[in-house]
Amino acid sequence: MSKVYTATDIGKVRKNNEDSLIFLEPETFIVADGMGGAAAGEIASQMVIDTCKNFLPNVPEPWGEDILKKAVLKSNAAILRLANENPEYRGMGTTATLMHVYSGRAYYAHVGDSRIYRLKNNLLEQITEDHSYVETLVRRGEITEAEARVHPMKNLLTQAVGSSLNVTVDTASFPVADGDIFLLCTDGLTNMIEDAEIAEILSRSENPAEDLIQAALANGGFDNVSAIVAKF
Repeated sequence: MSKVYTATDIGKVRKNNEDSLIFLEPETFIVADGMGGAAAGEIASQMVIDTCKNFLPNVPEPWGEDILKKAVLKSNAAILRLANENPEYRGMGTTATLMHVYSGRAYYAHVGDSRIYRLKNNLLEQITEDHSYVETLVRRGEITEAEARVHPMKNLLTQAVGSSLNVTVDTASFPVADGDIFLLCTDGLTNMIEDAEIAEILSRSENPAEDLIQAALANGGFDNVSAIVAKF
C-alpha cells in the first residue's frame, strides 16, 4: 500500500482553478489540467475525473494500459460531445495523466504536459513525455531543456483530451519497488520548480504535495498548481 498526499492551489495570477485531481481507490492517481474560455477548462478537467470515477470501478483489476487508455478515450468523447452541444464550450480541452498500481506494477495513460515522476534511490526520473511544441523541439535537438522552460510557446500542446476525435494516448507499464515515490503534477508545478528542488522535497518532506505547492507559489505561482505524491 502507498501513503498518498494531494494538494492543489489556484496560484497567484489565475482567477479560477482549472486543475482537477483525485486519488481513486484502489491505488489509482489522476491529474488533469483544463484549458478553454470562461469556465470550460474547469469543466473539461473535471469530466476526466468524473468519467474515470464512473468507468474504472466497474472494470475488474488490474486496470492495465488498455483500460486506462479506454478511460481517457471515454473522457475525450464526453468532452467533445458537450462542446458540440454547447457553443460556449467549444475549444475546451484538458491534459489527462492516470496511473494505477497493482501487484507491484504501475500502469499509466497520458495525454498533454502534466507529468509522472519517480524518485528512486534519490534519482528523479520523468516517466511521461510532454505532448508539447517545445518538447518536440527538444527531441529534435533544436533547443535545450533550459531554453524550453522559458520558450514563449511552452504552453502550446500537440495533444489534448477533447481537442480531436483522434487523440493519441501514451501508455506503458513498469515494476514498482518498495521505497519508490511517485509524483503526478500539472505544469503549474514543473514550470516553477527545477527537478533538483522537486527531488529534495519528495525525499525529505512530511507533506510533500503541500510543500511542492508552496515552493511553486514562492517561485511565482503563475498558474494553477496541483500534485499527487504516492510513497510505496
